[in-house]
Amino acid sequence: MSLAAMTWIFLGAAALLFTAALLLRRIPPRAVLPPVGGALAVVLLLTAVFDNLMIAAGLFDYGEHGLSGLRIGLAPVEDLGYAATAVLLVPAVYWLAGGPAERGAGVRATADGGRTSAAGTLAGLLATSRPLSWINTAYPFAAAYLLTAGRVDAAFVVGTLFFLVPYNLAMYGINDVFDHDSDLRNPRKGGVEGAVLEKARHRGVLWAAGLAGAPFVAVLLAWGTWVSALVLAGSLAAVYAYSAPGLRFKEVPGLDSATSSLHFVSPAVFGLALAGAEPTPQLGALLAAFFLWGMASHAFGAVQDVVPDREAGIASIATVCGARRTVRGAAAAYLLAGALMLTTAWPGPWAALLALPYVANVLPFVRIDDAGSAAAHAGWRRFLWLNYVTGFLVTLLLIAAWWGR
Repeated sequence: MSLAAMTWIFLGAAALLFTAALLLRRIPPRAVLPPVGGALAVVLLLTAVFDNLMIAAGLFDYGEHGLSGLRIGLAPVEDLGYAATAVLLVPAVYWLAGGPAERGAGVRATADGGRTSAAGTLAGLLATSRPLSWINTAYPFAAAYLLTAGRVDAAFVVGTLFFLVPYNLAMYGINDVFDHDSDLRNPRKGGVEGAVLEKARHRGVLWAAGLAGAPFVAVLLAWGTWVSALVLAGSLAAVYAYSAPGLRFKEVPGLDSATSSLHFVSPAVFGLALAGAEPTPQLGALLAAFFLWGMASHAFGAVQDVVPDREAGIASIATVCGARRTVRGAAAAYLLAGALMLTTAWPGPWAALLALPYVANVLPFVRIDDAGSAAAHAGWRRFLWLNYVTGFLVTLLLIAAWWGR
């Protein structure tokens, strides 16, 4: 099947799913088409720009096989089809998973809305996997593997898909099952920041979390080395240990932030190991900076939950250290991460500047007290979108690094 034909198939399927979501959720098209249209215009523009940059840098080239032959500069128009597919697919999946169609219209409810059908089960699994955060684990693996191996191959595709969905289903699914009681007390759970599934769904979520990733893990282990196998085993162990009974690393202050950071750093380390990267001091500094960023982000995220976590008897770095000290510690960790990036090779020092927006995001809360810790939720919401802006800028730096080889 040609790439052009696949593009039309995926785009058509996304359009059908988008239409189905509007009909099933009874969403007025006039309420959502303007923002979706605006997002489509921005994504198509960025796709055209970045495709041209990456093809010009030699990251990849489609040739002419299976293409329509139409191009925007160096980029085939088929890539715009995949971008449009994503723009239609993301809101459709979000609405079908129970997300509100209007800003500020969120409701406190279980992720599957009480449905017992297969559609309700899938919606619950989708919600618990946190689609908003999929890219945070898939991107580190993909970038590390691509820059090391210098090619897009089967291992790249399988690994990216694994860290995109099954890995997140395991990580957040285990968490949502064993944090169910405390999540019921948490007003921010029950939407894109965390599913609250009915207890009847819990066993199915755990089975799905294990089975969905098993084929990917088997293939990646077979294709890798003993080093990459150890890294993957450690990554999966951290996913389990964070929330599972008997371990519950998330309730050990300090270890909670370190383990959470490993959830995002370990995919990058695995990508490096799978592609055969050679360890260097500068690579170590880069990974250490990434690790500090992850710890700072988790610690700041824990601040908003100080009150519900204490009510549920859950210890965290924020409940033990207090909201104010935790915020200040997060700011310091962000600054240290930026300082470490200054020791890396070009264009790494430019990435040091990317720590500053995160510092600016937490500074308004340096005087926060425990009773008012819920106010940090505003900063956490900004953090979620700040990651996308940072990812955009990191991509520019990676292209520059590739181009400078």
